[in-house]
Amino acid sequence: MASLPQQLSRLFLLVSVSLAPLVGAATLPGDEKSPGYICPPCDHEKNLFQASAVNAPGACKVCGMELVEKPHAPGSEDFALHEGSGSFMLSSNTPDSNPLAVFYHHPQNLREDAPVLIVLPGAGRNAWSYRDTWVESSEMYGVLVLVPHYAETHYPEFWSYNIAGMIENVRINEERTGVVGYDINRAPQTWLFNDFDKIFNVAVQELGLGTETYDLFGHSAGGQILHRFTLFAGESKARRILAGNSGWYTAPRFDKPFPFGVGSDMLDGAGLARAFQRELVVFLGELDNANETRGHLVRTPEVNWQGDHRLSRGRYFFAQAQERARELETDLNWQLEVVPGVGHDYAAMGRAAADYLYGGSGEQ
Repeated sequence: MASLPQQLSRLFLLVSVSLAPLVGAATLPGDEKSPGYICPPCDHEKNLFQASAVNAPGACKVCGMELVEKPHAPGSEDFALHEGSGSFMLSSNTPDSNPLAVFYHHPQNLREDAPVLIVLPGAGRNAWSYRDTWVESSEMYGVLVLVPHYAETHYPEFWSYNIAGMIENVRINEERTGVVGYDINRAPQTWLFNDFDKIFNVAVQELGLGTETYDLFGHSAGGQILHRFTLFAGESKARRILAGNSGWYTAPRFDKPFPFGVGSDMLDGAGLARAFQRELVVFLGELDNANETRGHLVRTPEVNWQGDHRLSRGRYFFAQAQERARELETDLNWQLEVVPGVGHDYAAMGRAAADYLYGGSGEQ
């Protein structure tokens, strides 16, 4: 059997994290002064919050993509979660306190008790595009939507995002053809999971909301983050968690080493039983099967035992949770939901998630 570094080396060779194209632009706040607009896909992203901004929305003169609103930090003169679409900046809980932009949509007539949703994008890290696909649902259901942008500059490669920073000191060989070693990050306070409460707290405080909990939706790489959040996160204000169309999973198996399973030292039976009490929905597209060509699907011996495609792997993950719950003689509060007629499509899965969460179909 291959060593764990060898397993991750194979996985590294097959994981794609290229940025997706930019879609849509932020909405002007109206009668306020222009907040400034920038182009995240260009080199500006390297200094996203220090970049020079133009005074009106439009196209980037370098790449032609639509500009988005420049984030501002809470407490700054320009900070406000105005009605419509925008963005703000805060620092993450990573060891270096990296900058984190949050793209949001504030619906009209936002209620004091409005639901709040944090959305985790796929490997493209294109938070602005995900935000834009949620505008209609945000207005329809009165949901405040918050989408963090974990830029490649500060969160490089799949282990910093898909695996939520739970692996560190990853060593790449000189030819950059594979991982030769890594350490498990034993400081859970630095995992990405801890940013979610922080994002929620900043937003509800700024808007004066009385909302006490939030929901989570992630697609593809975002779904990977959220099923790992369900397994490993500590206390949180998160309520319902929809993990959509993950490419592969950290299965609830003690005989598989992390990150392919929970291993023998990452989570014990009591910890797994606690994870089973969270409100996770394994949210799968019916057509995200062997015929789906969108997105990059990792195929290695280390993950192929989970299934041949995302739909089968999601079903396997849920079945393993059911089996562990029986062995531990504990209840399983997780659900499996298959969305008919949808493949690896974050916009369509987002619309289905909005209906499930706020349209009544997912009420328990």
